[in-house]
Amino acid sequence: MIRISIDAMGGDHGPGVIIPALMTVATRRPDIRFFIYGREELVRPELAKYPKLAEISEFFHCEISVRMDDKPSQALRHGRWKSSMWKAIEAVKSGTADACISAGNTGALMAMSKFCLRTMATIDRPAIAAIWPTVRGESVVLDVGATIGADAHQLIDFAILGTGMARSIFGIERPTVGLLNVGVEEIKGQEEVKEAGRMLREANMASMRYHGFVEGDDIGKGTVDVVVTEGFAGNIALKTAEGTARQIAGYLRAAMSRTLMAKIGYVFAKGAFDRLREKMDVGRSNGGVFLGLNGIVVKSHGGADSDGFAAAIELGYDMVRNNLLDRIEADLDLFHARNPHAQINRKSDVVSDAKE
Repeated sequence: MIRISIDAMGGDHGPGVIIPALMTVATRRPDIRFFIYGREELVRPELAKYPKLAEISEFFHCEISVRMDDKPSQALRHGRWKSSMWKAIEAVKSGTADACISAGNTGALMAMSKFCLRTMATIDRPAIAAIWPTVRGESVVLDVGATIGADAHQLIDFAILGTGMARSIFGIERPTVGLLNVGVEEIKGQEEVKEAGRMLREANMASMRYHGFVEGDDIGKGTVDVVVTEGFAGNIALKTAEGTARQIAGYLRAAMSRTLMAKIGYVFAKGAFDRLREKMDVGRSNGGVFLGLNGIVVKSHGGADSDGFAAAIELGYDMVRNNLLDRIEADLDLFHARNPHAQINRKSDVVSDAKE
């Protein structure tokens, strides 16, 4: 049985979108159970529309909900211990739930997740990983916004985290990994990226195949299964891709409605356009995964519709089913067993930072 905790108050639409999404997933996954956290006067009426969903769910009333415009510090100050977001995360920490799904404020969700679940023993900072549609299928891209700037050791952590995710959801025994850079040549890029590349090449890990440096256009090509970068560049790449997809969709709609002949042509080519729309649909790949924590937390896009939120739930479900955390911990232990100097160097860096 897979148990999922739900922050029903998160996102732009709240329970009106989230509860139908739970029903959608429940019909496809008979071994799933939900723990729902939110305000009773808003959640109960929606839940009453789906008696079968109510039978496999437990609801917990929470007076406080984190607003989409709350700063992380405000959310922690006012919502810790009592908000629907905190309670959903806390259910993972206590072992009541196997994964938490929220469409709420990203900064608040990350702050609460780090505070409540803590990072894994050898992880300095968590990362947000996204599923990226490519011409070959899908890839994992991280970090897309959790950590601004990253040193070589953190980039290696991200590579290990992303590899564990790719193995869990794609079923690839040894995913290919690339470091996002301004060129594929070894002499190009920042020193942190070049150092991470050298260490990954020398590590020769059994759980991944290090491809080398990749450029921005390689993400969409699907050149590698896992693309590693720091959060500043990753977030810009993600938002650019989402905006470009919407831009192309807008161009197509305008072109198809411009003339009578275009409208007739659209009728004959509708099947091809439907496949293109499906491929470009951000909602199909909805769900940013917080990796590096002692628990699984999935962030749904705030504006996601019911199908999009359902996709985020199923992403969490698949990672629990395929033992994501166990895979990541095993890979981290193996890397640091073979490279004990990496952890020693990191600890000295932390001490230096603390002194400064």
